[in-house]
Amino acid sequence: MLKIGCHLSSSGGYLSMGKEAKRIGANTFQFFTRNPRGGSAKPLDLDDIKAFEKFRKENEIISVLAHAPYTMNACAKDEGLREFAKNTMLDDIMRLDNIDGAMYNFHPGSHVSQGADVGIDYISSMLNEVIKKDQKTIILLETMSGKGSEVGRSFEEIKSIIDKVKLNEKLGVCLDTCHVYDGGYDIVNDLDNVLLEFDRIIGLDRLKAIHLNDTKNPFASHKDRHEKIGDGHLGLEAITRIINHEKLKDLPFFLETPNDIDGYEKEIALLKTLYKY
Repeated sequence: MLKIGCHLSSSGGYLSMGKEAKRIGANTFQFFTRNPRGGSAKPLDLDDIKAFEKFRKENEIISVLAHAPYTMNACAKDEGLREFAKNTMLDDIMRLDNIDGAMYNFHPGSHVSQGADVGIDYISSMLNEVIKKDQKTIILLETMSGKGSEVGRSFEEIKSIIDKVKLNEKLGVCLDTCHVYDGGYDIVNDLDNVLLEFDRIIGLDRLKAIHLNDTKNPFASHKDRHEKIGDGHLGLEAITRIINHEKLKDLPFFLETPNDIDGYEKEIALLKTLYKY
């Protein structure tokens, strides 16, 4: 069974998202923990979570992936912004620990001319403060395209962060297909070797989720502009190989393509027809 979902609005709560996922043929979904451009979060509603957990068991909604707000920059030059990132993640993890099997994805951040090594130190230091032994939520570092001063533009940078975190068994990776292709990993013509390189540097056991996106940009452009499935430089053949690859086929895939909910429904239906298992 293809584990496929998309990004849903969290405004109605978890049960509402579960029902929307079911309606469009998804069996997993991603959502923002709070306003993606701000810092506020709705009050925790344990009754809604209880109702959602019941619904997901009855309707085979598998894993859920929470996405941190874009304003969260764990390696900002400004100490106040780094403190905001830490406090946001602490609050988000506390909330997500109420959801069975939840994962939490975040962009490592931008070092803002401080250098990647400084950025990596800031990110790993924050994670060392945030991660607790008894937390249930797995935190995912997202692979980035290398735009500007982004950290996480290479497998080596992701690995460097993981190695500096003491409780790194709580860490995984979310591979974004648009980002890695824009970042210089040729998943169109050389997917097998890209995955071998990922395994050699990070370890495929760390790969927990995939953001499945086409890209508006040519190979190694170091930009970040997602495209609808089959309409970009990856193309439908490459995306079909990705979802069916022996090392990827059992992972959850999350669409972040430039779509409305009807567009997501069509893409989910299309990808199900292309899945061979």
